[in-house]
Amino acid sequence: MNFSSSLSASSHPLASLGWDEEWEAVFSPYGAQGLLPGRVVRVDRGQCDVVTAGGAVRADTAFVTPHDPLRVVCTGDWVAVDPAGAVPRYVRAYLPRRTAFVRSTSSKRSEGQILAANVDHAVVAVSLALELDLARIERFLALAWESGAQPVVVLTKADLVPDGATRAHLVQDVENSAPGVPVVTVSARDGDGVDVLAAIAAGGTSVLLGQSGAGKSTLANALLGEDVMDVQATRDVDGKGRHTTTTRNLLVLPGGGVLIDTPGLRGVGLWDAGTGVGQVFAEIEEFAEGCRFHDCAHESEPGCAVLEAIETGDLPQRRLDSYRKLLRENQYIVAKTDARLRAEIRKDWKRKGAIGRAAMEAKRGRLR
Repeated sequence: MNFSSSLSASSHPLASLGWDEEWEAVFSPYGAQGLLPGRVVRVDRGQCDVVTAGGAVRADTAFVTPHDPLRVVCTGDWVAVDPAGAVPRYVRAYLPRRTAFVRSTSSKRSEGQILAANVDHAVVAVSLALELDLARIERFLALAWESGAQPVVVLTKADLVPDGATRAHLVQDVENSAPGVPVVTVSARDGDGVDVLAAIAAGGTSVLLGQSGAGKSTLANALLGEDVMDVQATRDVDGKGRHTTTTRNLLVLPGGGVLIDTPGLRGVGLWDAGTGVGQVFAEIEEFAEGCRFHDCAHESEPGCAVLEAIETGDLPQRRLDSYRKLLRENQYIVAKTDARLRAEIRKDWKRKGAIGRAAMEAKRGRLR
């Protein structure tokens, strides 16, 4: 008998991990083959831990490890795994992902790396123990929006900023850099704000992201209500932390929902995140609708509504600089994997070069 179809989705043993009727329908062909549904809670060296209705199992990932790094099985995936008795047990396939958090690798190769799958909330942890890096927050948010998840910024270690006015100022700075994104201040030490974040996380699957030392593991323990994740102190010299978490782990929260804790990210390179960048800088895109030219680069064109907003103070120069930087980076990484786009960029460079040379020639003619 097909186990997955014998129970309603709400009463299914995997419901606490996010199993629902849609997953059940997609899994149906695999159930007919005698395979079991499960969710990947950890991947490590060609093996993965999968929670099935019968409990946690260790399975080989040989059948879901293609050459494309974006298609390898990862934490958060729903998979079809061999039934009990199979030796060894294999993950035979993973179900189509609803969302996927992807960044570019730190290597020189043009590859993306998937960090978590089927995520509803991308929680970006930022420590208030250090000076805010708004550009880095914007970078995280661009990837979060592009993943299909709802971003949330959590300002951790709020107890280190006891002055209410200072804390409110920091929150305002982040909110101005994160339109449409909830910003929550949390002190895991005092418990302040943990209930707010727990209520958000109860609504599905959340992935916890941020640099080492941002307090992710401490925050995870606060949400779990027990010390499950190891915690190490940050270095006094620079406030940075050690990589306490070395793998991505999926944990069931007592108040509902599941949490994927990730290692600290030194680099968060964009990966085909044009839409995400647009959402992070929504106000710039809105100003751009008033530009005289539809392909305005917001540099020196007449009738540029974005530059006008800079002059009037309605748009900070820092925001425009960050927007330009992320757009250039995203175009570069996409061009490395898209031959047609590379050709278009080269053509555009040649066109601008010709215009520049013509202008110089005209200038020289006037000087003679």
